[in-house]
Amino acid sequence: MCGRYVITNAATKTNKIVKSAIQIEDTENYNAHPYQKLPVIKRYKNGNTLEKLKWGIIPSWSKKKDFKPLINARLETIDEKISFKKLIKLYRCIAVADGFYEWKREEKNKIPYYFLREDKKIIYMAGIYENNEFCLITEQASKNVNEIHHRQPVILNEKDVNRYLNLELSGSDFLKECKKTNLAFYEISKEVNKPTNNSISLIQQKLN
Repeated sequence: MCGRYVITNAATKTNKIVKSAIQIEDTENYNAHPYQKLPVIKRYKNGNTLEKLKWGIIPSWSKKKDFKPLINARLETIDEKISFKKLIKLYRCIAVADGFYEWKREEKNKIPYYFLREDKKIIYMAGIYENNEFCLITEQASKNVNEIHHRQPVILNEKDVNRYLNLELSGSDFLKECKKTNLAFYEISKEVNKPTNNSISLIQQKLN
């Protein structure tokens, strides 16, 4: 599960791997959450672009007005689910982030943590999209992340971005085989729990 993350200055941070940024200016979002329009990388015939899509897919087959948008897709079953199997073949994207949030259950409490790459580099989260909406792909958490939560986003290294976006390759097979990155994490304030809170103070380490 991934339901919140941080992305700052996406246009600048991706300018080496995208050809153009469509109506995107550098901004700072310390509490990116579902149903917001957020920057993702998509591939076109003339190169990669950075553009904003809404986080949460309402499948085209759904006729329910109250259908809850899908924000995550499990890598293990993505080729089987009617909502996702076509998208992983034909409509791939990558969400960019500085880091992401996850919560650890401790009895009746949920303690928030901030996750980032150990090398502090930008995080590329594998995704799929339909029309102007996108969904993140998740997988079983790595050993250290599993201390906090059993799922995590599928994270790509920069050198793997173009390979994932190459539709000639099997998207799910590639994600299962590509080298994973090491993540670090630390506890933060519960101020992150409120989506309207949005400042750099959210990612400051909580001091006991």
